[in-house]
Amino acid sequence: MRLSIIIPLYNSEKFLSRCLDSLLLHQDIDPNDYEILIINDGSTDNSLKLATTYAKKYANLLVYTQVNGGVGSARNKGISLSKGEYIYFIDPDDYLASNVLLILLNTAKDNELEILTFKTKTTTDTNLFSSNSAAVDTQKLEVYNGIDYIATHQYRNEVWWYIVKRSFINKTNIKFIEGRWMEDAILTAQLFLKANRMANLALDAHRYILVEGSAMTNKEPSHYLKVIDDNRNAAIIFESLLEDLITRNANPNCVARLRARQQSFVFFMMVRMLKSTIKFKEIKVIINELAKTNAYPISAFIGEDYEGFSYALLTKIFNNKSLFYLTFNVCNPILKST
Repeated sequence: MRLSIIIPLYNSEKFLSRCLDSLLLHQDIDPNDYEILIINDGSTDNSLKLATTYAKKYANLLVYTQVNGGVGSARNKGISLSKGEYIYFIDPDDYLASNVLLILLNTAKDNELEILTFKTKTTTDTNLFSSNSAAVDTQKLEVYNGIDYIATHQYRNEVWWYIVKRSFINKTNIKFIEGRWMEDAILTAQLFLKANRMANLALDAHRYILVEGSAMTNKEPSHYLKVIDDNRNAAIIFESLLEDLITRNANPNCVARLRARQQSFVFFMMVRMLKSTIKFKEIKVIINELAKTNAYPISAFIGEDYEGFSYALLTKIFNNKSLFYLTFNVCNPILKST
């Protein structure tokens, strides 16, 4: 089997059909060459019923159910159940353009790649199936090790813009952190740094759908507090990755880009702090913890990947503890003064 597609499913009945149809009806790959593993993560809507209906119709679609453990847990279970030479993760509210799987798999196989990245489009359009596949030149592929890839490419945190060889991910023993957001940002960096052969194909393959109330747009106070802590955790984990690279005298451009990414976690964490119900004393504990690493102050954030006046202005405020604390308390003094 050439490919395992893993879908972590939680209360996505509104979007699942579009995702599955894009994988089952609009691809140029033999159904016997790929499997779709839906990991139902304790859904309470009709997601499981809908997935089961598809499974009865398509032999290469399998549904598994677990007690709700979060997206990291669901993806880890999918990895353990997968049989394909390559693995691809997609979220149920997203979908793929038509006829992109075969070119991705052939390119990865022909070039003996451990990871192949590709392009994504952020959209609200639910019928954007056409892609640039006819214009893609697979003969001009440049193969990198993961460190040099990061050094020379802007990259995304998410896992739905690349396929990864199953034997490679199993050999590294890298798993998604369970019970936290930012789990894909951590795994992506960890996998890339271990890769010996990876490349980018300028194929317009994935559609990232903007969904109100998703993990990225959810503004519930409890969710904000969790995201703040998970950004803090990601910054701490990245510190160990960076220390290892520095010890090994790795490509300095890779170190610089990962440092900027680490500090982006801190930057966006602090933005959320201003909008959250977190207490002032908790803010001070977090900032002091991060100050013991190179994640704070935010000295390497502004640059090639993050630029602009608003970023620069906020960074100046965030790097001045007294000014940030003042700004923080002004935003909501009643909730945050204790």
